[in-house]
Amino acid sequence: MSGFSGSYDPADVTFLLTPLDLPVMTVAEKEALLRAGQRHYSEVLSAEAPPSEAYLAAYRAALAANGARLAGHIKALAAALAQRTCSPAGLALTSFARAGTPVGVLLRRELARLSVAVTHYSVSIVRDRGIDPAALEHVLARHAPGDVVFLDGWTGKGTISRELRGSPDLLRLGVEPFLVVVADPGGQAELAATGEDYLIPSGILNGIVSGLVSRSAIVPELRPGQFHACRVLHELAGQDLSRSFVDQIDALVEALPPAAPAVWTPDERAARGRACTRLVERMLAEHALSDVNRIKPGLAEATRAVLRRQPRALLVSGPQDDGALDHLLLLCGERSVPVTRVDDLEGYCAVAILD
Repeated sequence: MSGFSGSYDPADVTFLLTPLDLPVMTVAEKEALLRAGQRHYSEVLSAEAPPSEAYLAAYRAALAANGARLAGHIKALAAALAQRTCSPAGLALTSFARAGTPVGVLLRRELARLSVAVTHYSVSIVRDRGIDPAALEHVLARHAPGDVVFLDGWTGKGTISRELRGSPDLLRLGVEPFLVVVADPGGQAELAATGEDYLIPSGILNGIVSGLVSRSAIVPELRPGQFHACRVLHELAGQDLSRSFVDQIDALVEALPPAAPAVWTPDERAARGRACTRLVERMLAEHALSDVNRIKPGLAEATRAVLRRQPRALLVSGPQDDGALDHLLLLCGERSVPVTRVDDLEGYCAVAILD
């Protein structure tokens, strides 16, 4: 097994996934199976529709508003990662498909400009199922355990970071669960550029900004030792923005002067972690829920919940005139998801509530 690059330049990433012709269903069909407990969410994929022109306009507005900010964060994170000591094999950026992949592409390019030996892999990690052990072993056949850093775009309430820290495969292979993200409103990452829940443009799209790769899946068709599965979204090739997005942000990164390394202090991380805990506990109580997985905090997590699920409600907070919520309000209007504005979401801009 050697992986593939999706719609990215092969130099930018190797997806350690197994492309299969997996069946897809409607969101309603998926919701029925999940709510009945008949399938785990990693076993089912819903079809991804091309975004409307209005939604693409919201994406372009987000890119114009926050592209430079994201570029600065990439520059600072790369400066911090360049300080790590690695084996001669170089740094092994190991991003989580899909949200971490564009971040990994951008960091790989900037680290290469800093003359850091680096390879970027994108792997599957699944709630309740863990990180793909075959993918980890593939990376460690080429790198020392200390070369590996894990990447994601942001944190929500910390589900995936806890999955990473609790992985028996990391312990078995001697890999530190060192997680790097752009934005860490959940207070879960070892390194972040900010704790603010801000609109990262790639966070509001699905496969068309992540190499035309579907969410990863664990299905019976996989043979022992194969990487977790995915669909390649050939049907969306005409709408693909994967290279366009990273090329636009990378041009901004390259034009910036050298940056001070990003610093994410234990105090900052702990403060965001406490705020996240308060929010989750409040949402459980206010919405009579017992399952924390029904709560999707943060702009990107809430967006993906509306894109891929059928939320009971969307709660929003913060300024009404900065454009950060435009895409979400548009989506909720298209999908008939009720929206409620609240005064305080503990620093998050949005929370989606699932049934």
